[in-house]
Amino acid sequence: MGACTSKPSNFSVDDITVAGDGATFPVKSGPSNDDDVNSHQTKKDEPSVGKKSPFFPFYSPSPAHYLFSKKSPATNASSNSTPMRFFKRPFPPPSPAKHIRSLLARRHGTVKPNESAIPEGNESEVGDGGGAGLDKSFGFSKNFVNKYEMGVEVGRGHFGYTCKAKFKKGEVKGQEVAVKVIPKSKMTTAIAIEDVRREVKILRALTGHNNLVKFYDAYEDPNNVYIVMELCEGGELLDRILSRGGKYTEDDAKSVMIQILKVVAFCHLQGVVHRDLKPENFLFTSKDENAQLKAIDFGLSDFVKPDERLNDIVGSAYYVAPEVLHRSYSTEADVWSIGVIAYILLCGSRPFWARTESGIFRAVLKADPSFDEQPWPTLSSEAKDFVKRLLNKDPRKRMTAAQALGHPWIKNSHNMEVPLDILIFKLMKAYMRSSALRKAALRALSKTLTVDELFYLKEQFALLEPNKNGTISFNNIKTALMKHATDAMKEARMHDFLASLNALQYRRMDFEEFCAAALSVHQLEALDRWEQHARCAYEIFEKEGNRAIMIEELASELGLSPSVPVHAVLHDWLRHTDGKLSFLGFAKLLHGVSSRSITKVQ
Repeated sequence: MGACTSKPSNFSVDDITVAGDGATFPVKSGPSNDDDVNSHQTKKDEPSVGKKSPFFPFYSPSPAHYLFSKKSPATNASSNSTPMRFFKRPFPPPSPAKHIRSLLARRHGTVKPNESAIPEGNESEVGDGGGAGLDKSFGFSKNFVNKYEMGVEVGRGHFGYTCKAKFKKGEVKGQEVAVKVIPKSKMTTAIAIEDVRREVKILRALTGHNNLVKFYDAYEDPNNVYIVMELCEGGELLDRILSRGGKYTEDDAKSVMIQILKVVAFCHLQGVVHRDLKPENFLFTSKDENAQLKAIDFGLSDFVKPDERLNDIVGSAYYVAPEVLHRSYSTEADVWSIGVIAYILLCGSRPFWARTESGIFRAVLKADPSFDEQPWPTLSSEAKDFVKRLLNKDPRKRMTAAQALGHPWIKNSHNMEVPLDILIFKLMKAYMRSSALRKAALRALSKTLTVDELFYLKEQFALLEPNKNGTISFNNIKTALMKHATDAMKEARMHDFLASLNALQYRRMDFEEFCAAALSVHQLEALDRWEQHARCAYEIFEKEGNRAIMIEELASELGLSPSVPVHAVLHDWLRHTDGKLSFLGFAKLLHGVSSRSITKVQ
């Protein structure tokens, strides 16, 4: 198909079949569009699992649904059942799907009578049909029909459709493009209007990456918005997966993952989180086997500041990260989605599956993906480690897209250049604000890093372009960021973040200190060899940095408030024999004192 379709509400479920051994395989039928719920059906021999919804084809209503229905429970029960019987037993746990479904319905103005909606924003924005009273003027160019000749429709989503078009004049006359057409009648809420405005803003700001769909311009008339982009005629990544029988070889999977990771790392550095990464949103430029892969559909994307957490729930059910369901997430959520794609590429089945959306979300939150079924036992240990480190439920322990490009599974077979990673600036900021004692502990930990772990840090340090003495300063960091900056980075206020590192204006940082500043304790903690790392680091710390310290002095070092009961919080941090930091205290110091642990003690 090769065009971009708008997907305003993408918690939907692809077609599935269940193999004899219980493995699930993606199956596509009809139009290659994740939002056309009519194309998503269960197998004929599967039982019905409840009333379908426009957002969740397999949605199963809660028993409490009848409390909000005009029908009495008796009319919905069999003739032999006792009226109001469901009050006799406790309700099941709340369905995460119901909560998300309400949010998405409100976002796009499709809340129905008897649906329990969660209030968010202005109530008057919802349910006015065509969105009367909303300002639907975007300030885009009005001369679309003068520049382009519309062609055939090539894709349709819930919120719009995509057509081919041709330039009418100029040097590019006759060149084909893809035009996403979004009817203004579909924009029934202020949120929906803002989604369109932000999509164009992001596409306009993100420029210059080979694996990003090229944006030409945006236009509008009284009825529609037209987003003109590069036409990719190679089809979706999902179609390629299916044409290969559901899975890729490791080498072919690496080629795909490298292109995905590159463009996502680029977006994250600019301060943009995609929020809907899935095989349907990656298109090949042509039908050639080695055609370039392009990321499309930024309709759910958003700008995110380095220290900011997003809370609105958007995405696609099979690819949504646990922290999105918890409504507190950042760029790490995209990496989880990449992990799901990698799992599918390598084995042909989804890591998290259930017959209902509630089941899918509970699996995402609670279940671990299986690496025991075929073909996992025949795949390399590096491939399994790669996927596991992307699918870590704790976003702090998850690899970044840039780190994944330096993982041995990819690095050992491809001469990869690891891109600049925004994570190092977050970690450096935390390091600069740490106490002298914690800095000493981090320096000890950095001396235990393996060659593979140092590879990423060496690549990042080199990208900061140190001087001949092998040190970096504030100007080095600023220059490196500006060298890779687009307008999106300015929108995400990276400059404000840069100001937090201005202490380096007055001194320089060598590679040894950079390793201490830019290592992630949480990511190391996720490794099997973490205990070995920590014990070895403590031995080094004992020799070089440990000293007798009073508990009040330790509290001051950590910047604890006078109101904190320091003896209750820190009593097990120090050895009673000599007053020095214990191993437990050392391990906790590496992480710092969290407000959660203080609250728990209080």
